[in-house]
Amino acid sequence: MPAKSSTIVTALTAAAVVVVGFLGYQAAASAPDTLTPARKDGHSASKEHSDRPGKKDRTPAPVPVPAASGKGQRVVYSLGGKRVWLVDAKDRAVRTFTVAPSTVHPQPGTYTVGSRSVSVTGSDGIAIEHVVRFTTVEGITVGFSAAVDGSRPDPGSSKRTGGIRESREDGKAMWDFALQGTKVVVVA
Repeated sequence: MPAKSSTIVTALTAAAVVVVGFLGYQAAASAPDTLTPARKDGHSASKEHSDRPGKKDRTPAPVPVPAASGKGQRVVYSLGGKRVWLVDAKDRAVRTFTVAPSTVHPQPGTYTVGSRSVSVTGSDGIAIEHVVRFTTVEGITVGFSAAVDGSRPDPGSSKRTGGIRESREDGKAMWDFALQGTKVVVVA
């Protein structure tokens, strides 16, 4: 009597589960006891390097929120540091990240988020998302955004733009944090 198609499918599925289980076991057996996360720059942060004589295993210290940036919940943007801090109501930085500055810079001072857009085309023609605008300088709107393609603006560009670019992940965090009316403090 010929085999039914359901019997064949059941047998193939069982065989696939066994193969996947065996491959998973092999992978687990060959993995090191401790795993070190990969760095974003593509280099490995393996233990070999930290075991060299004279080398210490160092975790970079967190970059502190600038002292002259006010109090309470706010976004702090350092022009010179090319860095942003998202600071909660208890004056704790909940996130900090580097940005690619725009070619048009706001003056140091306190601003508020005036408008937001989920996605638009930037003044440089790039599709951007999570746009958080906080001021205008000489008719050019200045705000934070993330390029959908992950690109950063050309620092040598002569085109006048107000987009302070962040990674897509950081852009999402900014979007969730900096609602309409949120204070933005720009420091030198």
